[in-house]
Amino acid sequence: MRRSLLPIKYPALSLLLSLPLCLSNVQAGENSNISAADRARAVRAAKAQPVKKVVAKKAPAKFDFEGEFVDYANWKEVRAFLDDMAAKHGFDRAELDTLFGKVRYVDTTVQLMKPAPPGKPKNWQAYSARFIEPVRINAGVKFWNDNAEALARAEREYGVPAEIIVGIIGVETVYGRNTGRFRVLDALTTLAFSYPESPTRAARMEFFKGELENALLFARKDGIDPLTLLGSYAGAIGLPQFMPSSIMKYAVDFDGDSHIDLRNSTTDAIGSVAHFLVEHGWRRDDPAISVYPVTVSANQAWEKFIGQGLQAKYRLDELQSAGVSVVAAPPPNMLFGLIDLQNGSEATEYSLATNNFFAITQYNRSYFYAMSVIDLGKAISQVRAR
Repeated sequence: MRRSLLPIKYPALSLLLSLPLCLSNVQAGENSNISAADRARAVRAAKAQPVKKVVAKKAPAKFDFEGEFVDYANWKEVRAFLDDMAAKHGFDRAELDTLFGKVRYVDTTVQLMKPAPPGKPKNWQAYSARFIEPVRINAGVKFWNDNAEALARAEREYGVPAEIIVGIIGVETVYGRNTGRFRVLDALTTLAFSYPESPTRAARMEFFKGELENALLFARKDGIDPLTLLGSYAGAIGLPQFMPSSIMKYAVDFDGDSHIDLRNSTTDAIGSVAHFLVEHGWRRDDPAISVYPVTVSANQAWEKFIGQGLQAKYRLDELQSAGVSVVAAPPPNMLFGLIDLQNGSEATEYSLATNNFFAITQYNRSYFYAMSVIDLGKAISQVRAR
């Protein structure tokens, strides 16, 4: 029996605000790469603004990028995809035709996917300044206070510190303020069938076809009109910006209302971020500190350890023998990766990173991203503790 794509009714999904009850078991001042001077400035600036005035407002329920009609429903490749959706998953083929007759090509999505032209070198301090700033810090304090019970429960059940969860949601969407205003079906269809020319075009189109498939499955599973899903230009959804495949694999109903709602439920978003990290290697029993600043010798023997994948796989003694000197001694029985944070024309910063640091990079495959998550969470924790 074929199942209908569109729901008969759309259940209201509630936003559950948690009571402030959490005390993080991660001590303030640990696990941070942000300099003392920068942290002090961020804290002073954050405390100068009353937290109660910084509210992460949700975007209006409309989309900004209406796109262009290109009759996707009659494209040969799209019709083959829809045939497959009907055969594999029991979707009604006529309803799929109707739905994709409303899908639009979004050129903005295509343009944003094109590689950036060569420009300025990477600059960690400039990147960090976008996130370790008063508005995001104060919004993070409010989010933590409003959702302290859910954060404490996620920490107990998954072993992921509250400040890491708060850091990720803050970096991703400023606690729901910037969740994206593209129709997800438009963005994913555009990227699945109209991806810009590039050496990886075929592989990227296959990736986005998979995400489009999962978006349709998620919408049907949760009784959502697929055309009401809004997200980023790449199709990421909700407070934590999960791609549809990640929603299907890793999102959890953490508020217990029988729906997974990453768009409106902060509790579901918190539990889902924690679950994602655990599924990607987060270890609750590892030390709270996940990065250790180091200096490197002039002989550059250590360079062979740079860019060796997003994992901790080197012993401390072999790193030290190649000219890496620790500033604060990390545990000797752990494995590490050597990461470089480039600062444009200024000196590059180096750190040893543990397994949990690299678990964060599975959320976004960037050293800059993972370090910003850590530093934002720490800055929020420090302001909140005062």
